[in-house]
Amino acid sequence: METPSFREDHISQIPALQFLLNLGYTYISPDEALKHRFGKTTNVLLDGILRKQLEKINSIQYRGNTFGFSPQNIQAGIEALKDIPVQEGYMASCEYVYNLLTLGKSLEQTIDGDKKSYTLQYVDWEKPENNVFHVTEEFPVMRAGSEDHYRPDIVFFVNGIPFGVIECKRPDLKDPLKQAISQHLRNQQEDGIRSLYVYAQIVLSLATNQAAYATNGTEEKYWAKWEERIDDRDELIKYKETLQQLKNRPLSPDQKSALFSDRFRYVRNHFDELEKTTLIPTTQDEYLYGLCRPDQLLDLVHNFVVFEAGVKKIARYQQFFVLKKTMNRIRTFENGRRKGGVIWHTQGSGKSLTMVMLAQAIALEKSIPNPKIVLVTDRVDLDVQLTGTFKKCKMVVENATTGKNLIELLESKSDAVITTIINKFETALKNAHRSFESPNIFVLVDEGHRTQYGSFNIQMMKTLPNACFIAMTGTPLMKREKNTAAKFGGIIDTYTVDVAVRDGAVVPLLYEGRHAIQRVNENPIDTFFQKVSEPLTE
Repeated sequence: METPSFREDHISQIPALQFLLNLGYTYISPDEALKHRFGKTTNVLLDGILRKQLEKINSIQYRGNTFGFSPQNIQAGIEALKDIPVQEGYMASCEYVYNLLTLGKSLEQTIDGDKKSYTLQYVDWEKPENNVFHVTEEFPVMRAGSEDHYRPDIVFFVNGIPFGVIECKRPDLKDPLKQAISQHLRNQQEDGIRSLYVYAQIVLSLATNQAAYATNGTEEKYWAKWEERIDDRDELIKYKETLQQLKNRPLSPDQKSALFSDRFRYVRNHFDELEKTTLIPTTQDEYLYGLCRPDQLLDLVHNFVVFEAGVKKIARYQQFFVLKKTMNRIRTFENGRRKGGVIWHTQGSGKSLTMVMLAQAIALEKSIPNPKIVLVTDRVDLDVQLTGTFKKCKMVVENATTGKNLIELLESKSDAVITTIINKFETALKNAHRSFESPNIFVLVDEGHRTQYGSFNIQMMKTLPNACFIAMTGTPLMKREKNTAAKFGGIIDTYTVDVAVRDGAVVPLLYEGRHAIQRVNENPIDTFFQKVSEPLTE
């Protein structure tokens, strides 16, 4: 078998494209992609695909009949997606796009003489199969203020909207991952191609046996690792078998024709020969499967992305999987209560962000009617973050200013998310004149508030007998505290400091033993002792 040159497209880029095709993406060549862009490298949307999908996934229900959005409103929806407030800054533009994608665009339309506002959705979040997924490569985008172009290796689209950008590198390079991340960061500079990245919800750097992921504007030190957390042995075996099947599934003749039509013949011959062998899934395959398969991609983007203080954040794998585990846990009842517990994730691993995402997941869970969510924290700035995060849940965030105010909010029929700090929470429970027995009350306690492990938990249980308590902590639990944690449902999940250090989520703690050298002048001390003790009896 003739071996092609050790170029990044042969060793990383083409295998990534093949894997994405087997995940359900449709390949379009760079020339085809440019046609969908009307030949303009300043336009990054695939307009024809976007328009068709907006017509397909959107409808208006009016007096028992179904109507489509007017062509004018479809065009208005496309224009809204292009009319980005770049003057407000890169992160503000990213947030504008994210809100449009997750919340939709409100448009007025007249039906039978009745003029009302209806929401146009860009993505069908509930039914991934109603969306279309495309992937292309060497995607030229004109740089800001220049006629030069940058060409990301791979761009993948949902309904014609670029959701992800991938840079591939040869694994034999020095620090290939660092080079790929640097390229992403370069592309997002003011003179780069922010016009593309503003739509991207996830960015990946791949180097065959190394990989990392992030979102818009993420600094290099915050790029994350991904791994599947599967506790069940049978599920783990199934996962490995799925990866193996995807890696070794031959492309169809049409897929091969599209992928290799613009490449040298020997390249296709090489990959045809590889199909005759059994390939072992690589790290980049694991990342593509975990982050880019259609259903998980939409779940990750819709439910695990938040904006905090002008920074866009995407969940790390431990946050993603602990939320899945916790949601499965609280859907079940034991003795009239939902099962809670303690999430033990080491300090610095993003527990506050986990709490925000968990609250959001509870609010969006359809099987929980009118949830009452109380977040107990010492972070005042969390209120601002929560207000923005819960836009997509259509829920209001209320800050309990006093213990009395907290009781009033608990008594109200509003389904607002309540934030409070620990001392107000304690005061409210002590002064409550009645108990709140709804099983749909959720109390999420942030790291550092260890009162729930002590005698205070008795008051919590008395006032909120059926509430679901979930505590976040990163400090080691003493034996007594572990026994008390079991009363709340036990340990839900652990993410230890050694694993966090391995993932690069936290820096290692190093302790250096020192011997303090001391010199004591004994004579004056002895003289003083004799002086004091001389008149004393034995």
